[in-house]
Amino acid sequence: MGLGKADCERLAAEGAKVIVTDREAELAHKVADSIGGDAMALDVTSEQQWIDVMQAVKERHGGLDILVNNAGNVIFENIEDCSLDHFKLHLDIHVNGTFLGCKYALPLMKHRHKKNGGGGSSIINMASTAALMGYPMIPAYTAAKGAISSMTRSIAMHCQDEGYGIRCNALAPGGIETPMVMEVSGRAGEAPMEIPSGPLPADALGHPNDIAGCVLFLASDDARFLNGLTIPVDNGLDARPHH
Repeated sequence: MGLGKADCERLAAEGAKVIVTDREAELAHKVADSIGGDAMALDVTSEQQWIDVMQAVKERHGGLDILVNNAGNVIFENIEDCSLDHFKLHLDIHVNGTFLGCKYALPLMKHRHKKNGGGGSSIINMASTAALMGYPMIPAYTAAKGAISSMTRSIAMHCQDEGYGIRCNALAPGGIETPMVMEVSGRAGEAPMEIPSGPLPADALGHPNDIAGCVLFLASDDARFLNGLTIPVDNGLDARPHH
């Protein structure tokens, strides 16, 4: 299970009308059908597709209360091996995709609290512990995730200054068992881990549901006093001294 699918399932379970997007329309529809949501094809690097998707959201649903920017990729290459094309690819998917999502979602999200009440709308971006630590094998990925963290603060302050009623925060996952992590770690095809019910040891991988729970919290009115933050969700990885 990937982070996006887990987020969609958790939000839908709490009553949200979820619009699932993916470059592959079939995948988006598969998830949407399983949760009673809507689905649209979206390449996050395409400005026109973002415009078209947000226009469709406006026509079908009248507005937007929650935006989760989750698309991503990672190529393991150090600074000497990483090509400029690969570097630009990371920026295009992570940074440009998040920028476009926020830019074209804002008109559908601003002032929704005046109609619906509550704590306002919420944007949740996906950064990474890679934005907070120095990982030598992924300079492009760390640069992209660092940019998302900085952009999140800027968007949060803009929306607050304009009185839009939109909060913008980022999560920084680390060590989550997703298909992408399993593939790059050479463990693709292994059976998914069981979700332990008790405390986790220091070397445990997290489950996508651990991130989905945080997405749900940031989307809720319970998080109305949180704004402009990048929150590590990594079982203490960022806090632990490294030697």
